Amino acid sequence: MEVDSGKDPAGEPAVNHGILKESTEMICEEYERPGESEADDIKSEVNQIEEKKSNNNVTTKPVEREGNCYCGKDRNLNIVELLCASCVRWFHESCIGYQLGKLVPFMMNYFFVCKNCSPTGLESFKKNQAAFPQMCITALGNLMQASVKEGNPRRLFSKDRDIIPFIDSHWEGMTTMPRRVTQSWHSTIHRALMKDVGTLFLSEEAAGENTLTLYGLLNPELTHIKPNYEAMIRGGHLKVTDMGIQHALAGGSVKGRSAKRKFPGEQGSGGGKKGRGAEVNAPKLPAHGYPLEHPYNKDGYRYILAEPDPHAPFRQEFDESSDWAGKPIPGWLYRTLSPSSVLLALHDRAPQLRISEDRLALTGDKGYCMVRATHAVSRGTWYWEATVEEMPEGSAARLGWAQEYANLQAPLGYDKFGYSWRSRKGTRFHECRGKHYSSGYGEGDTLGFLIALPESSDIKHIPHTYKDRPLVKFKSHLYYEEKDRVAESLKDLKVLNDSKIIFYKNGVCQGVAFSDIYGGAYFPALSLHKSATVSVNFGPNFKFPPPDTQFRGMHEKAEEAICEQTMADLLYLTENEGKLRLDTFCM
Repeated sequence: MEVDSGKDPAGEPAVNHGILKESTEMICEEYERPGESEADDIKSEVNQIEEKKSNNNVTTKPVEREGNCYCGKDRNLNIVELLCASCVRWFHESCIGYQLGKLVPFMMNYFFVCKNCSPTGLESFKKNQAAFPQMCITALGNLMQASVKEGNPRRLFSKDRDIIPFIDSHWEGMTTMPRRVTQSWHSTIHRALMKDVGTLFLSEEAAGENTLTLYGLLNPELTHIKPNYEAMIRGGHLKVTDMGIQHALAGGSVKGRSAKRKFPGEQGSGGGKKGRGAEVNAPKLPAHGYPLEHPYNKDGYRYILAEPDPHAPFRQEFDESSDWAGKPIPGWLYRTLSPSSVLLALHDRAPQLRISEDRLALTGDKGYCMVRATHAVSRGTWYWEATVEEMPEGSAARLGWAQEYANLQAPLGYDKFGYSWRSRKGTRFHECRGKHYSSGYGEGDTLGFLIALPESSDIKHIPHTYKDRPLVKFKSHLYYEEKDRVAESLKDLKVLNDSKIIFYKNGVCQGVAFSDIYGGAYFPALSLHKSATVSVNFGPNFKFPPPDTQFRGMHEKAEEAICEQTMADLLYLTENEGKLRLDTFCM
């Protein structure tokens, strides 16, 4: 079947997008051949790539997974659910971290990849313009489910009393097409229903004095309503790659390896002209599971990326309720997103610093400013390395360890929350006081940073949950907003006996730089002056591991932090059992 093109008699332009045409064709094929699944077609293409990779001795994780959603629960037809184009599993809207905007259940005009299948570790989503037959199917599906929920199941509905009013009230959620000013689209809905009677829809004349035509779905099984990814692949809007199914624009620009690290925002010097709109619609893929557009920790506030907590109470009630539109979301329904690897933090840095795409190198800009790593340690002996890649004349570095409140717009060691080692003259710094420590270091040197933190009952090792903090939305993601407590933290600082920090230069121990430091959680930290570039190595393959000390590489903290954060979340939910209620929540 084909979607109407040109203009209808009422002057209403009809949809003529290839993806919608092919998508509607595939709807017909599915209803005519209910025994065949588009998942089989998609998997066959994926299997070809899997076989190709297998021949090249490349191991890959399987595309198929058992069950649905991250939470493992069954489908819920009362809420919005999205089908992953790669693993062909359904995911509840409430379990998806990406802020999807207005949607309705039983939509077919979108592309979604779950975080398990995404090469970046974050979900990707795009809502497309819907064809009118798709909007009719979505409307009928919702009307059928609403009648079941009300206890009066119906299959047939009136175009004027039911279908058109539903589309009119949910227009922005159903399509990206601007809302029509006139009502001429009503006749387009009528033609879409009539044209596909027998393929998509069925119709019956209602008994009574006034002739009334009722419409319903030819296939009443609502679980069969889904996007036609196979049609999108055929039309070139999606492509099957060795990293799974991706949007054609997202997978279209493959860069070869270069000798120098690329930083976000840098322009390539390759020849050839690009079209004016060549990359306008190309999505910005986040690096290593963190959004490229994000709020920074500054102005007295800190921002922690959040994701839905499947273990939170009243999760389903919140998902199915429409009373929360425009209201603050209870923080305990979400949880802190724990990074799966230790990298340089994108949000916990001075904005003028440039971080490489792999988040393992840093370039400075003008005056001293700082970045922290994603993970901190509060007990045990830990080690990481840094290599000075470039240090032009006049530039400098201060590297070491910092707590969460060390000033990002100052050199490391400026306040009581940081301890650093300077490249010039090898000076060590803490609380703005510089003392001679060793010879300096420069371009080409590899430096080691070891911290030893004995166990102490005065230090809280369980991480913050932030579940009692407000959630703020920024660029389709939610973040906990935490107000800085610098003054209180300064008062709470206590010396941790037998603690120490040791620095290494090209494998040679430079001696104890600091001893009996303040207790707390310490992040690997780097502060740079002017255009110096430093790369980091958090393990496990260190260039110069300390030979005479037992230690753990910072890379081990990632998995440990996930376990600690999970335990902290469960403790919070257990301690507040019975207190976390939707009807009593207020900000």
